[in-house]
Order: sequence, then C-alpha cells, then structure tokens
Amino acid sequence: MFATESPSAVDTFADDADWDLRIIESLDLDQFADAEPAIPPNLDSMEAGPVLAALLSAIDPHSINGYDRIVVLRARQRMASHYAGKVMDDMVAVADVVEEDWDSDPEGAAHAAAAEIRAALRLTRKAASADLETAIDLKRRLPQVWEALLAGDLDPRRARAIADRTIHLDDDVRESVVDSIIEDASKLTTGEISAKIRKLAIESAPDESRQRYEHAVEQRRVVAEPTLDGTSNLAGYDLPPDRVAGAMEHINRLAKQLSGPLEDRSIDQLRADVMLDLLNGISINGVGPSRSKGVVDIRVDLTTLAGLNDNPAELGGYGPVIADIARRVAEEQPDATWQYVVTDPETGRPLITGVTRRRPTASMARWVRALRPRCVFPGCRMPARQSDLDHRLEYAKGGRTAKYNLAPLCRYDHGIRHLAGWKYTIEPDGSITWRSRLGHTYRTGTDPP
Repeated sequence: MFATESPSAVDTFADDADWDLRIIESLDLDQFADAEPAIPPNLDSMEAGPVLAALLSAIDPHSINGYDRIVVLRARQRMASHYAGKVMDDMVAVADVVEEDWDSDPEGAAHAAAAEIRAALRLTRKAASADLETAIDLKRRLPQVWEALLAGDLDPRRARAIADRTIHLDDDVRESVVDSIIEDASKLTTGEISAKIRKLAIESAPDESRQRYEHAVEQRRVVAEPTLDGTSNLAGYDLPPDRVAGAMEHINRLAKQLSGPLEDRSIDQLRADVMLDLLNGISINGVGPSRSKGVVDIRVDLTTLAGLNDNPAELGGYGPVIADIARRVAEEQPDATWQYVVTDPETGRPLITGVTRRRPTASMARWVRALRPRCVFPGCRMPARQSDLDHRLEYAKGGRTAKYNLAPLCRYDHGIRHLAGWKYTIEPDGSITWRSRLGHTYRTGTDPP
C-alpha cells in the first residue's frame, strides 16, 4: 500500500491543482484560433507550469510572425526544462524508496534504483545510471541548480554542465562557485559555463587547483583506439595546456600554408594530416619538420605575473589556467611566440600589450583584440587573434578603420553577421548589443576583459 505523509499535504496539493485547473478553464483558448495570429503579450516572462503549458498548446508556431516564433521557442524550452526537472525529481523519489531497503549498501541501492528506471524508461544500463547520478547530484547536492531547472530558467544541458564541472570540488568551494554562476548561467553557453567555473574554481582555491593540475599532468598519456569505421583515433590526455596551445598553433599555421585553390582537403583534414606528418617525421610542403614559432595569446594581471597572487590567467583558445602556467609561459616558453596582455588586477583593463620574439602587429588591431579577447558574437569563444576584425559600420558604407568601429568576429560568425543580416552597436560601457534578423536583441562582452 502507498501512504501519504499527512492529509494536509494531500489537501494542499488538491487545492493547488484545483486552482491551476480553474485558471486553465478560465482561459479562452479559442480566441487565439479565431483572432489574428498572435501570442499573449507576457508569454516571454511567464513561469513554467500548467498555465503556460495550456497557452502553448493552442499556439501554432507556423501561423505567427518570425519574432513571436522565437518567443514561443523560448517558452517551450522553459516548459521542457520544467518537465526535465520533474523527471529528475521522480528518479530521486525512486532512489529514495529503494534506499529504504538498502541502508547498509548504498552502492547496491544505486544499482537497484537504476535498474528500476532502466526498465521503466527502456534505457540502457549506462544511460539509466548516468541520468540517476545527475538527478541525485542536482537534487541533493546542487538544489539551487535543480530549482532553476524546475522553474524553467536553466535547461538540462546547462544544469548538467554545472554538475559535471563542479563534481571534483570540495563542498565549500563547489557551493561558492555555483552561487557565483547560477544567476548568469541561463545567459551562457555550456562552453562559457565550463570556462567560468574553471576560473572561479582557481580563484576560490588556488592551492587545490594547482594540486589537481599537477596530479592530472602526472597521468598524461597518448591513446590510440580503433573505431567502428575501420579508422583510428589518436588522442593525448591531461597534457599541459600551454604546450597544447603552442602545438595547435603550429598545426594551424602549417595547415593554412597548405590550403589553397588547388588543395581539395578541408582545413580539418589538413590539420589531421599535418599532425600525423609531424609525428612520423615526414616533410610538410617540401620542408622537413621545423621548430618555427607560432603565436599564442596569454592574458594575465600584473600582480600574478609578479608572483604577488595566484589569480587565474587565460590562455587563448583554451580558457582559464592556473597562475603557474602563466608565469612559466612568460618566462620560459622557448617554442612559440607569445602575444601577451598584462591587465590591471582591479579593473581587468589592458595595461600593456605586446608580442615576444616577433615584430608586433598593428597597434590598433592589437588594442582591439586586447580589449575583446574573443569573438563577440553571442555564445562564441573563438580567440580574437584567430578572428577577423569586423567593421561595425561597413567600410564600403563609410565606416572608419578605428578602434570604436572594430570588433573581432570569427570567420564563421563574420559571414553569418553579413549573410543573415545581424547588426550590432557598441555601448558606452563597452558591451555590445546584437539585433537578429527576427528582431531579438542579445548582449555580449559584459564581463571585464
């Protein structure tokens, strides 16, 4: 038999359900079918729940204008996130009831609960275990993330990214990191969330971060494995990020030298072939393996460079790294050219920019890329040094080649900006406001550089 906690809990639930039902019944859903195709004016701010679900059920996205289709898309995503949170809650409830019979064997309880979920939802054993582990992690150890998911403010991808990227942290550090990121998480991509968590983790516990880094580097390895297609994967794990950045810069430079109108390989194929040629000692483009220097970006504040603190630095194309890496790069890196930015530790603004062991690029371009270290399109994290400098007001239309009119855009987003008709303005505070072809606006560049 099933028992409830108390009659009052049932009565309260029934009262809430009746209230939602009365609201839904009072809605004149037919008005949306009979009237000019439109959506409720407050749909974009409605909380996830039965009322929003009822309204969405009456909307045909193919009968409304482009702007409103984005509003409906976001609303349905909020509902999908809400239901994802409910499903996770159900999984934890299954685990709770199973654990009552497995008090002395938590591991056995987890396997038993996963088996129930696996059979009920027709999942693989691995998928059921992973989903249950994520649900328990969010509900029991990251309640603020689970509540944001249930409210529809955070989707499952971002919730899982936060859970996965903080699982190795001590409880106190983990709580501090999540508290710092939870409000902004819905505005960030999963890649941006990962980078921000790495930075916050280093700032919160620099000694522990250094120890984790040193332990991980001790486990560095190269793995070759066959694939189902008859090919092979070759991967290096737990490698020092500064050396990886230098290696990728070298591979990219050689691949670009090989590309051209007579070359039928894609840039990805060229990178793969260059890597194998280098490892096998084969000459590239008629030249044997060389140690010619590439260019790698490093951003570090002045006090960290001087050894007065251990704030994280940022390695272009990789993200936040511990202070020791930044200092080693600045002092000892023999194999690459480093384009550096020394920043004010209080404001994050650039103090000095320069290039080591190589003639500097144009002062203007260097300043723009120092101010905006990544592509400024919403969600993109391509390093500015590997991006085009876009004229906000096009040069052909009278736009000047000046700092205030330039911003880095990666080659793909540079093309999208012109092809799809996106426009942007640079605000007085340095942030950038984008306007899409369908009329929606997005802000980027709000974090200090």
